[in-house]
Formats: sequence, structure tokens, C-alpha cells
Amino acid sequence: MSFNDPFARLPETASFTVTSTTITDGAAWPPEQWSSGVPGGKDLSPHLAWHGAPAGTKSYAVTVYDPDAPTGSGFWHWAVADIPATVTELPEGAGDDTGSGLPEGAFQLPNDARLPRYIGAAPPAGHGPHRYFVVVHALDVESIGVPADATPALLGFTMAGHILGRAVLTAIAETPA
Repeated sequence: MSFNDPFARLPETASFTVTSTTITDGAAWPPEQWSSGVPGGKDLSPHLAWHGAPAGTKSYAVTVYDPDAPTGSGFWHWAVADIPATVTELPEGAGDDTGSGLPEGAFQLPNDARLPRYIGAAPPAGHGPHRYFVVVHALDVESIGVPADATPALLGFTMAGHILGRAVLTAIAETPA
């Protein structure tokens, strides 16, 4: 398992702050944020609030990524695009099947399970700890211009030249053997 930073190869950006009433940076995912296929899991996206984004921010995107998944490419759990710059908080559960907690204009892309919603943690039993990078990206465009059925990887590629800043929380999950 690799413990490198998945953002280390990306261009440096300004940082700003993201907080959560649901998760604590560096701590274990709460059970509700785990996959519904795991006992106690509810596929409930975490609460997120952010501040201090760079001047010129015109929209945000949110991603949740596990670089430690045994796939060779990690696993994207959630991707939300076109969050208006006036929005600085998403409620817990915003990433449900309908995106009911998302602001007008924002949309969810299909995750690596091909579901346009948040899907919780479910590391393979005995695989060791997995890191889940919860990231708010501050962008210099109002709309990133990807189709609603795009992959999170395409979103990341398209965002690369538009990221003004990045705010990151990391949660940890491990399923015992």
C-alpha cells in the first residue's frame, strides 16, 4: 500500500480551510459515512463547511478519493461539480441519490461504482488502513464544463488548470481481517 500524497504531482495552489461536524482530520470515518454494505454504514456524505478561499473563486467542486484502494487507480467515492461561489457549506447527507442537499446548479458525477451519489468507505478486510481525501477545490470558473456522466478523473483533469485553492480533510478507515 502506498502512503504518498495523491496531490503531490499536481500544481501547488493556495490552501484554505474545510471543517466538518461529521469527520475529524486524521481520525476514523464515523460509521454513518461507511458503505451501506458494511454493518452500521449508511452511505451518508459528511457535513462540510469551508472558508478563506482565494480571491477570484467562482465555483467549487468537492471530491472524496481513496488512493489506497487495491485497484491501481484508487477509488472515487464522490464528486460534485459547479457548486456556486456563494455556497460554503454542504449538509450531512447532501450526496444522497437525488443530491437533495446540494445547491441549485451543482451536480454529482458518477463515482467509481458508477452511481451519481456518495458511496461510503468499504476497504477490503485485512487490507490495512485506507485514507479518504475529502477535498474542496476553489475554481476560477462558474461552471467546469464537464457532462453529468463524466468520471471524477475527467473532472480532476478538467479542473487542473482552474484550481485556485484546495482545502483537504483526511479520514481513515480499516476493516479488520
